[in-house]
Amino acid sequence: MSEVLSFNDVSVVRGRKDLLKDVSWEVNEGERWIVLGPNGAGKSTLMNIAAARLHPTRGTAQILGETMGRVDVFELRPLIGLSSALVANSIPGRETALNVVLTAAYGMTGRWREKYEKLDERRAFGLLHEWGMSTFMNQSFDKLSEGERKRVLIARSLMTDPELLILDEPAAGLDLAGRETLVAKLSELAADEYAPALVLVTHHLEEVPAGFTHILMMRDGQVVAAGEIEKTLTEENLEATYGMPLALRSENGRFSAFARN
Repeated sequence: MSEVLSFNDVSVVRGRKDLLKDVSWEVNEGERWIVLGPNGAGKSTLMNIAAARLHPTRGTAQILGETMGRVDVFELRPLIGLSSALVANSIPGRETALNVVLTAAYGMTGRWREKYEKLDERRAFGLLHEWGMSTFMNQSFDKLSEGERKRVLIARSLMTDPELLILDEPAAGLDLAGRETLVAKLSELAADEYAPALVLVTHHLEEVPAGFTHILMMRDGQVVAAGEIEKTLTEENLEATYGMPLALRSENGRFSAFARN
């Protein structure tokens, strides 16, 4: 397997605070990773590096065979699909769902004077259809529900046929039905052999879709544990990640955790 991400002792320092400290991590083709940890663990900072949107203060970050600091990130970013709150906040509310997906072809967040080919328009519509949003193609982004916006953003992240797909808390803000609908779709994506390497960030075990293969567990900007999910997601590692005794439950490839009495 070829490496998609290879981080060696990566640190990010802001002022006197280490947002990340000596993080080493590898993601290979075909792997589906969960990045798990509490708020403030450094997950989003790590994803900004993985998405070629942030340079590490120290250490080496290789993305799709290219080393950060030695590559034009504007050439690298189209190879990386990203769905995050940062992307959502940069999209003009008036843009239609179709344009939100379509503009990813040029790395833009709003349509201006650029022209798109029919092939691009068909692909954008096809991705909306795959994520159950084709009937909303002409609806403005700010009129969509939170769950609908999440699905449009994931469709957008797939527009350039990326080699790496990063989903930063895709189920945040969803109600139970919306979460379960999205998790089911993400399980289908994980099972697709043609899907890119996947990295999904969450701090809720209930949001982990079935079919994900690996997990990176973080706390205070550092790695607690990393590896195959069956071996790495343990009560001991959960306790070290969240700082409290937790009982782990697993059923049909889904997980949950509760405080241990």
